[in-house]
Amino acid sequence: MISGVGACVFGAISFVLAADDSATAAGAYETVVTAPTVSVEELDDERATSTVSRKELERRLPRSTPDALRYEPGVFIQQSGHGQGSAFIRGLTGQQTLILFDGIRVNNSTFRQGPNQYLFTLDPYTVRSIEVQRGGGSTRWGSDALGGVIDARPIEPTWIETGARIEPRLFARGTTADSERGGRVQADASGKTPWGKTVGFVGGLGGRRVGLLHGPPVLNPNPNTDAGALPWVPAYEGYNPLLESYSEQPKLRTQLGTGFDELTADGRLVLRLSANEELTFAGYLYREYDAPRTDQCPPPTGRYDECLTYEEQFRHLTYGAWERRNFAGIARARLTVSWQQQHEKRRLDLTSGNLVGYGLDDVNTLGIAAHANLQPWELSAEASLQLSVGADSYLDWLGSTATQTYTDTGDVRRASRGQYLDGSRYLYGGAYVDLVADLGSIWRGTFGVRPAWSLAEASGDPESGTQAIHRRWFPVVGHAGIAAQVNPPLAVLFNYDNSFRAPNLDDLTSRQQTGPGFQFENPNLRPERAHTFELGGRWRSRWLVADLWLFETLLQDNIVKVVDNDAVCPVETQQCSSATSKITLVNAPSTSEIRGVEGAVKLIFPGRVSLRATLAYARSEGPRVGDAVVGGEAATLGSRVPLSRTPPVNGTAELQWTHKSGISVGSALQWARTQKRLAAVDNADGRIPKYGTPGFAVVHLRGSYRLGPELMIAVVLENLFDSPYRFHGSSVNGAGRGLIVQLQAAHAFVSRDETQGGEF
Repeated sequence: MISGVGACVFGAISFVLAADDSATAAGAYETVVTAPTVSVEELDDERATSTVSRKELERRLPRSTPDALRYEPGVFIQQSGHGQGSAFIRGLTGQQTLILFDGIRVNNSTFRQGPNQYLFTLDPYTVRSIEVQRGGGSTRWGSDALGGVIDARPIEPTWIETGARIEPRLFARGTTADSERGGRVQADASGKTPWGKTVGFVGGLGGRRVGLLHGPPVLNPNPNTDAGALPWVPAYEGYNPLLESYSEQPKLRTQLGTGFDELTADGRLVLRLSANEELTFAGYLYREYDAPRTDQCPPPTGRYDECLTYEEQFRHLTYGAWERRNFAGIARARLTVSWQQQHEKRRLDLTSGNLVGYGLDDVNTLGIAAHANLQPWELSAEASLQLSVGADSYLDWLGSTATQTYTDTGDVRRASRGQYLDGSRYLYGGAYVDLVADLGSIWRGTFGVRPAWSLAEASGDPESGTQAIHRRWFPVVGHAGIAAQVNPPLAVLFNYDNSFRAPNLDDLTSRQQTGPGFQFENPNLRPERAHTFELGGRWRSRWLVADLWLFETLLQDNIVKVVDNDAVCPVETQQCSSATSKITLVNAPSTSEIRGVEGAVKLIFPGRVSLRATLAYARSEGPRVGDAVVGGEAATLGSRVPLSRTPPVNGTAELQWTHKSGISVGSALQWARTQKRLAAVDNADGRIPKYGTPGFAVVHLRGSYRLGPELMIAVVLENLFDSPYRFHGSSVNGAGRGLIVQLQAAHAFVSRDETQGGEF
């Protein structure tokens, strides 16, 4: 719950480190055109959307790409480890939300039910902006987009009108709460080729080392005894299990199972064939090493030296894109061919069993996508129609192995199967048609439909009792909406969306350790469908920008986790038989519901002062499947229960002042109410304190100084009052009081000639 002190302090604070929103020194970019391409894949503006700009990334100094979304309405970030992060959009996450990079799917067929770490593999240094659409998006984007869509846009080369330009840039960054040390070197160049075409390149190398995270411990909200005050996770350095009372413990701040190393590399080459046509060739490499799962390092009921660690979490993306506009009745068209690999190597130390387990999974994805916006058809002076069409398809093929090494004998045993079935394949895609109708100066209507396909193939494994998979789904989905411009500043919008998610290879074939326990496959699952109804209002004026949305999402055949007994464990799965909880996936027998309200308001005051605030509330409910266990005892549940890990009421506020000299200061507040509404499976999840996650209010200070285009220093004093806090469902507590410092230094070398460059 918000403390009155925290809220009052936020209102009084007017100096915070933040990136500069003002223009750079006059004349600094006289010969440079910084107009990045606006692609057809941008999210629908008639829906509930928000965008995080590059300037906001520089002001907030997030630790990761998921962390950059913490101030967006309706988005709640959960972390199962310090090197991981998953976005809940309107109460849904993981395989029920869709992640894109430059319009290319990051989701693949191994995304699991619940939070995952893959949004973390997008390097924030390579991101120009992040767009978030809340609510279903399967018509345009296909399977998985039940809760919403996150589309990260990459940085583009800086174009010069004449001659050539190259700009080396250095980023250096450090923090105190987790001893992060890292940075990036980047090159940005553009100019004319010998054959008269304009070419641009931007790319860089980055890396960082992150240590153990320090912060005050979060306590159970209603402990029955002093000894039960501390939740199961995370574990703390210096904790003494022999002391019965928490008050007798030494000062606990260092969270075990945190820290990781990271390397990144990227390059983006853009060739402008003409003023209306360009080719892009791009590659992005992400490598994370030795990132523990905080809730499994050590596990809640395991030894202090047992741990699940992602030794290697890699993602590689390479693609080529052709884009052209204003030809043959087409306003803009784009064709993309991509190859992506997700590589994961896990190490599980089970010292109590003299055992070390290794899992190695590789998911290769070949994708192709084509999209086009046709030229508008003018029906009258105030009425027009615009049609958008497209098709996409992605093919996954998997490699998956597992081995066990017995430390007492040195024996190595290869399991008959890995976390997934080796050689599995998954084909998914579809085609869509979208129509936007402007009917006079007041009304706008939208309509879209998508026939889609999903095909899953996997060979069986008799030794482990795993069935072969041959499944096919051919859903048809769509959306419709209407918007009314009531008066110039106010618009009212209503949308209906029908989205889907076909069961993927994780649902159908995987066996893995999750937060609540050991989870295994169900080859007979049905697709999930979401029906979303939303009513929104928007106000756009010089001094006030505001959005308010009411929504309800009805989930049919929602896939949920059920805590089961030992008898259901598959053969040859020691992890399952030794786990505290056995988790199966089933389709809910009746409709689940999520309803809520979310909004954002930004006030712009004279003197370059702005105040932005957000609010989000979601309440979920679904049929009870299975029973809950709290503190070893069965809990009494009704026929309808909350869905797992639904975020509590939460919000943010940001106050900022920017001076034309390049100085910017401000403050930020993050808050959440206590979340006591738990699903049955949440009570077995060590990431959630007993009886729910306590509320919090945390204040940060920000400030920055930009000296022209060449030098910028930004600082954040995070958690000013050293408040204990945890985002619901996370394994790690928030950082304690500390500093984040980032330095940018650059210098542009420009040569000019008389040749005029084309403008795309």
